[in-house]
Amino acid sequence: MLQINALTITHRKDLRTIIRDFSIVLNPGDKTVLVGEEGNGKSTLLTWIYDPDLIEDYADAEGIRATQGELLGYLPQELSEEDKNKTVYQYFAELQAFQSANPADLYLISSELGFRDELFYSSQTMSSLSGGERVKLQMAGLLLAAPDILLLDEPSNDIDIETMEWLEKLINKFPGGVLFISHDETLIERTANRIILIEQLRRKSVPRITVANMPFRTFMEEREKSFSKQEQMAYSERREEKKAMERFRRIEQSVEHDQRTISRQDPHGGRLLKKKMKAVKSMERRYEREHDEMTEIPETESAITIRFEKQKPMPAGKTVLDLSFPELHSPTGSVLAKNISLQIKGPEKVCIIGANGVGKTTLIRIIAEELCSRADLSACYMPQNYEEELPFDLTPVEYLAPSGGKDEITMVRTFLGSMKYTSDEMFHPIRELSGGQKAKLFLLKMSLTEANVLILDEPTRNFSPLSGPEVRRILKQFPGTIISVSHDRKYISEVCNKIYTMTASGLKLSE
Repeated sequence: MLQINALTITHRKDLRTIIRDFSIVLNPGDKTVLVGEEGNGKSTLLTWIYDPDLIEDYADAEGIRATQGELLGYLPQELSEEDKNKTVYQYFAELQAFQSANPADLYLISSELGFRDELFYSSQTMSSLSGGERVKLQMAGLLLAAPDILLLDEPSNDIDIETMEWLEKLINKFPGGVLFISHDETLIERTANRIILIEQLRRKSVPRITVANMPFRTFMEEREKSFSKQEQMAYSERREEKKAMERFRRIEQSVEHDQRTISRQDPHGGRLLKKKMKAVKSMERRYEREHDEMTEIPETESAITIRFEKQKPMPAGKTVLDLSFPELHSPTGSVLAKNISLQIKGPEKVCIIGANGVGKTTLIRIIAEELCSRADLSACYMPQNYEEELPFDLTPVEYLAPSGGKDEITMVRTFLGSMKYTSDEMFHPIRELSGGQKAKLFLLKMSLTEANVLILDEPTRNFSPLSGPEVRRILKQFPGTIISVSHDRKYISEVCNKIYTMTASGLKLSE
């Protein structure tokens, strides 16, 4: 059992409280998902639960965290720079559980995760592996320790569909408690039996946490119905109040008029008016009480709003890409795949899927390099590793308004506000933003250009389950061509009309 009691977390930089007076008990069998918009503090909360000391550099926390001696297994969202620079063997050699593991243990875990057990002893650096391979290796190291409670920050990021299905089974079968963050709605729908929703209301000045013991889809549907009913009731009460207040004002004005015009020689009429005024004041106090007891208009954290408006439609049949080469090589020179051939015409929306490590990211980098240099197209590229394209030392405003002009800055701040950035976050260095906030920057940058080709490597990986449906809707309506790599099953089914599976022997179009 893991118990959290009266936890409050405040960011030091902008003194924003992201968690207030939060309490929960995680019991064996609980499959609990943390959801909320980007930058709301999900990773900070999960990190504190694992080790409060890990957030001391940037946040203050007050609260009680208690276990009954259970071993916590923690998967961070990103490897540290120190761990990225280690070889795979160096990374595992430092794990106590690896040192005591026998070959059968290593074989069993590696086969379940879909890689050869020789990889444990590889001299490759962790940074040279694909994102999915890194996640698999981290999960392997975590499971070797046989934890009692799993704390997983984005375990679904970058892993292929086969491993995603393995992860679903792991979470469902795990006997202990599981607390995880994920942006993959399919994974959440198939595993979570408990929801923790973190919201930041009133321009991120008021935190709210909702805990519900039900599946995610049921929670979202009931929440929407409840808010809709509450909203209808609140507005109905306000309409009735307006009518009642109009009647009251007419009565009040009539009595006040009679008071001003009554003759001093009419004491009986004066006494009647005093009674009437007393009744009017009593009625006013009753209306004030009723106003205080009215149903509140429900507050929710609204989804992002963005539109592609400058883009010109891609002509049907225009050749966007005609790519063919005999071998695809990794940065280290090894052969990843052979007989690569890909033809794309406008305005197709293409997704490339396949196992981790087969070379999807390497291929899409090549595609981006070719298309971004074309004069007859306007292409934008969103890499899997945001640092490849984002200037981390700039602020979002500096990145989107490079001229520094007053009008441009005003426009950019309006757009950032529509993407749920606070005024403080607009002027934080990009490196300090969450993964989801960085993804929003890419999406916003693309919308401000005339790009008619989007090249996207895992475009939805950092958008919350609340923003995800809106992002998919936006991309589906994009008038140009989309060439993407993704393992997000909802994105693949809702946005893409051509799916290619990449293997070591090439690309195969799905029927």
